Amino acid sequence: MTAVLARIFGLHNMELAEDVVQEAFLKAIRLWKFDNIPDNPAAWLMQVAKNKALDIIRRQEYFRQYSSEVAVQLQQDAAGTIEQFFLDTEIADSQLRMIFACCSPLLKEEDQVALTLKTVSGFSAAEIARALMATEAVIQKRLFRARKLLQENHAELQIPIGAELSARLSTVYTVLYLLFNEGYNSQKADELIRKDLCVEAMRLCLLLSQHKAGNHPPTFALLSLMCFHAARFESRLNADQEIVLLQYQDRSTWNKELINRGYYYLNQSSAGDQLTIYHIESAIAAEHCIAPAFEDTNWLRLLDLYNILLEHKRTPLVQLNRAIVLAQLQQVKKAVEEVLHIDNIATLLSNQYIFSAVLGDLYYRLHDNTHAICHLRVALELTNSTAEKKLIGDKLKMIERGLNDRMA
Repeated sequence: MTAVLARIFGLHNMELAEDVVQEAFLKAIRLWKFDNIPDNPAAWLMQVAKNKALDIIRRQEYFRQYSSEVAVQLQQDAAGTIEQFFLDTEIADSQLRMIFACCSPLLKEEDQVALTLKTVSGFSAAEIARALMATEAVIQKRLFRARKLLQENHAELQIPIGAELSARLSTVYTVLYLLFNEGYNSQKADELIRKDLCVEAMRLCLLLSQHKAGNHPPTFALLSLMCFHAARFESRLNADQEIVLLQYQDRSTWNKELINRGYYYLNQSSAGDQLTIYHIESAIAAEHCIAPAFEDTNWLRLLDLYNILLEHKRTPLVQLNRAIVLAQLQQVKKAVEEVLHIDNIATLLSNQYIFSAVLGDLYYRLHDNTHAICHLRVALELTNSTAEKKLIGDKLKMIERGLNDRMA
């Protein structure tokens, strides 16, 4: 809704577009609270937004404030033009235009990502902060700064061409990747997997792949990666909403159709000689899907892939995942050393639960229960997820019970 209205009003009138969307939702709250929810809520909201937009457009003095692209059309036939903008094809095009506009080179990369997550996908500042590992106050500043720059520079909603398209595509991929990741491993206390966010990321990525602007190998590689991960949704939690680790997951519940789509898009991504992080990560995910059982996983092949990935993306999380692979190859002591040598590891251990959780598990596998307990307790305090707290807490109890039994 915001993307469509911003296309009509112009990017410089972003606040007006957001106000119209908010009014539509407020009207829904008033009218739906007595069980009067329409059969198609999304269409109802769109219709309300469209009517409100028409009311604004009919005020002649506003014509000069709209986007240059639609101003003349609006003056000629406001109602007909508005109707056109709410068609499915125009909605899709407007969303893509919004993504590329938010990824403008006028903005710093971190501002581009924050603005796109907020404007196109409806993330709250708190959700963006979690996705980008920043504070909510920092995200609010980024959003304000980004909107101000776009307004001051009269930025337009358009899909660029040539070299400018290639430059923006990189950030577009980052945004979609982060959006999917937030859904796949959400930090919401009561919801480990937010399927709505994953589906939104996949929908936008598919939309991008079907447009000439995004019909490129990295798009298909990213879409392939998403398909492989989404295929395991149903096996990651049990009936009690407790985490099921990869080695214990029932692979018969993995979505074969999504896995096949993953292979299809991975093949599509092989055109040309371009190799991106999405190609490598998709190949890693595919390796897990190929294995009929956890014990059959080709860990040597995975180590090779992580070595390649490190050359392109040397981040703490990639280094951590590589250490996990080393542990599976019975190199647990080396895995611990690798984790301890990650840049800024002390800060990561005290701020990001996953590093303490993995290190605690590695120490447990080395029979160093003292260090294992220490790190797992830190991880337990750092995570907000109920499911993750249960998993870490159960492991702590098991280790502490073993220590007590030996002491007795």
